[in-house]
Amino acid sequence: MPTFREVQYYLAGLWLLIRMDARGFQYLDISDRGMLRSFWAILWSLPSIGISWLWWQQAYLTAMPPETSTGMAFFFRLALVEAASWLMPLILAGVLLMIFRFGDKFAPIVVVVNWLGLPTSYLNSLLIALLAFIPGSGGLAAILWLALMMAIVFSLARILRMICGTHPLFVGALTLILLIPTMLLTDFLQRFLGVYPPG
Repeated sequence: MPTFREVQYYLAGLWLLIRMDARGFQYLDISDRGMLRSFWAILWSLPSIGISWLWWQQAYLTAMPPETSTGMAFFFRLALVEAASWLMPLILAGVLLMIFRFGDKFAPIVVVVNWLGLPTSYLNSLLIALLAFIPGSGGLAAILWLALMMAIVFSLARILRMICGTHPLFVGALTLILLIPTMLLTDFLQRFLGVYPPG
């Protein structure tokens, strides 16, 4: 498992790439081994994921009849949703890369997407904390969430351009594939697995 210092190093590399500085690649392990190690970002994200699950459980119970209860099965289903929403975009991106013969770019893309998911997860948990502890903050949280999404799109597109080169249509399509399916799949699976608050 990467140490905290290593994670800081990786995030510094991402920041350089967002700034279109190719030195950022020197901070990241974009080998096949580095690609596999980048999935440790999921474990590093667990505290923020746990916060979002607890908030989601509370929202679910609030919308359900008073006698409703949740157990470990509820959190297991949320874990399935989380795993699918983390992995499926990478699989779809891999298919797209193979079709357009950019297969050699798969490892670096997995590395940057996984490690970019780490700060994204914690920023999302801060918005959840805002909703949980500041009454009437729904409007502000929505605006901040929109700003966060725009920042993610902007950052990811710039990093993908650094990896794939100046192919604007391809980079745009790849950016959408890495973001849109996550939203759609999360909503679908939450409803399908019965962990979506009714109403």
